[in-house]
This record gives sequence, C-alpha cells and structure tokens, in this order.
Amino acid sequence: MLRIDPVTQSVIAHTPAPRKRTFEDLSSAAEAAREQDKRRDSIFAQSVEAQKNRESILSQKFDEAFRKAKKSPDTGKPLREFDLD
Repeated sequence: MLRIDPVTQSVIAHTPAPRKRTFEDLSSAAEAAREQDKRRDSIFAQSVEAQKNRESILSQKFDEAFRKAKKSPDTGKPLREFDLD
C-alpha cells in the first residue's frame, strides 16, 4: 500500500505486502530440513565416489596418451607460422 501526497504527487509512506509463509507449521519445516539433509548427504556420497574413481580414470587416460605418444614418431622441430612464408 502506498500513501501519496496529493499536492506534491510524491510517496509519503508505504506498507509492504504481507509475506507468504514458506511452511504452514513447524513439523513441515522440520521435514523439509531433513529432506534437504538427505539430499546433501547423497550428493556428497556421489562426489566421494567420483573422487575414488578419479585416480584410476586419470591413470588410464595417461597410459593411453603415453601409448599414442610412443607410436607417433617425433618429427623434430615444430613448425612456426612465419617459417611457412
């Protein structure tokens, strides 16, 4: 609600709209907090599992890159753009 001065046409005071309640009662708020805790724990467990697998995945990628590097012969000096002119 806005209170406006009719002479100066400026806002004198305002009253904000009442905020809606997120939860109706304390028990539903507690249940939502428990669900959020469960979700956070499951996300953390997934990240821990990903970190456990990360070392083996990186090791496999390194081995594959190392094999490719051994197979491809080194051509010597790398070409630079101004060498091609």
